[in-house]
Amino acid sequence: MRKIVTVVGARPHFIILAPVSRVLRQSFKEILINTGQHYDYTLSEVFLISKYSKARL
Repeated sequence: MRKIVTVVGARPHFIILAPVSRVLRQSFKEILINTGQHYDYTLSEVFLISKYSKARL
């Protein structure tokens, strides 16, 4: 399977990316890179675990 890299810079971009990511993963192995812009460990962990993982991308 071909690979594609998606670079995300901030939490709102994860929300924007979700539908695009679903489509990409039908044809590619997606590698998601979070640049950590405005990084806050607590907020990032809560967001990624509770929101992004539930999107079942």
